[in-house]
Amino acid sequence: MKGQRRVIVPSPTAQTDLTPTLENVIAAVRSHHSDADAGLLERAYAEASIWHTGQRRHSGDPYITHCLAVAAIVADLRMPLPVVCAALLHDVDDTACPPQRIADQFGKEVADLIAAVRTAVVSAYPQAGRGTAPRSAAACPSREMAVLAIRLADRLHNMRTIAFVAPAKQLLKARETLDVFAPVASAAGLETVGRELQDLASAVLQPAPSSYAVSGWLLTALTLLLPSGHRARWQEEWSADLAAYATRRARTRFTLRVLLGAPRLSMTLRSPFCRERR
Repeated sequence: MKGQRRVIVPSPTAQTDLTPTLENVIAAVRSHHSDADAGLLERAYAEASIWHTGQRRHSGDPYITHCLAVAAIVADLRMPLPVVCAALLHDVDDTACPPQRIADQFGKEVADLIAAVRTAVVSAYPQAGRGTAPRSAAACPSREMAVLAIRLADRLHNMRTIAFVAPAKQLLKARETLDVFAPVASAAGLETVGRELQDLASAVLQPAPSSYAVSGWLLTALTLLLPSGHRARWQEEWSADLAAYATRRARTRFTLRVLLGAPRLSMTLRSPFCRERR
């Protein structure tokens, strides 16, 4: 569907560099289903490319990269060829593609899966119970399981790229992912997907403090080593110096210098000579 502790939410560059190719998807399918028809996947990719022409993700990437990513996740879940084809085509309903075209080109099974993905309510799936799905369940999944696999793969890729989405929407999607999608994935036996969804959602809802914030807190704490009359002045001076550094490495080095020098500064400020000068 349309839609990048932060585990730390991966950088935009890192995400776009990891986009799978059609060859990756074919290889993943054939690693579990050696007799899979690569030609069907190639036709599904070509069809999706036609209808998503000109569409872009929030990252600026062509929309077809999302279709490939979802298909790759579904293939890694050992789903059979029709399910992977449906994953490649899962968003054509949002385009000008005629309703009957997918059934005519790829068969009723693929078309029905796409329609079911569109209307599936993930919160209606069981969220209790844990276990590992047997390989046979993936090799010959029920329609319900196939639909769920595509929905979870869609959400997983959207969470991997959630850094490109507006902050308010990030929070809404992350909360829904943590409360609904991750538990459903684990209950369905897709624990690897469930764990990654949980980690990515938690990274948005409980962001790790930035290096600037950590350095600022540490400098504030170091002022407690100084005589009370000097603390405000040195905190102001250190904070101004810290803000002047543009990189994380430079801020870290500055903070370490202050950390190492604070005890000596404290002794100097407490010396009789310094008090006399005041």
